[in-house]
Amino acid sequence: MKLELAHRSLGVFSNQNREKCWIDSRSGHKSLMLFPRSFNIAWEHVGDYWIWISVTEPSASGDTEIEVPRLVGSCCLGVHGVVDMSKLTPGVQYELVFVVELDGISDGRLDTPVDLCLVLPDGQRLVQKMVLGTIPKSQWIELHVGDFQTPQQPGDVEKEITFSLCTQQGFEWDEQVCWSDLDTRYGFLIEGAVVRPKK
Repeated sequence: MKLELAHRSLGVFSNQNREKCWIDSRSGHKSLMLFPRSFNIAWEHVGDYWIWISVTEPSASGDTEIEVPRLVGSCCLGVHGVVDMSKLTPGVQYELVFVVELDGISDGRLDTPVDLCLVLPDGQRLVQKMVLGTIPKSQWIELHVGDFQTPQQPGDVEKEITFSLCTQQGFEWDEQVCWSDLDTRYGFLIEGAVVRPKK
């Protein structure tokens, strides 16, 4: 992960600092990071559920302040993003990971399974469950969402894939699908999602 952070520091921002692209030195292929302001996050504008904090992200043009969300109260968890495969290297096997953290003051009983979901252009859904409360605290952790192959030629297939981190499979949640038994503060932060060549 340290090597990847070094590569990220040479990346170039785009899409109003919502994305950053760099070249993986091992493979020579493009990597991409999607920052949280590019996501659709359930209840993201409700201060009782989420607060947004600034963190420094290095790049080829210098340090830039980006915003990351911190879950601070009981709510539904629904985080949804989209990857434009035309921004990646054709014909390459990629993996997608969320980068998240449980901070040191997290005291929520995060024992409810969440779904990590990747939806491919053909509609295939790759879903795995995990319990957020099992990850180490006070450090950025990668949550593997899934792997996919970029098309050999641009325009071969639909260019977009979608991914999510939700309390219910995919992104078909509503106000009733909540952690109703969790009434404490969580301290769950999302730095973004990294799309990189599969090792």
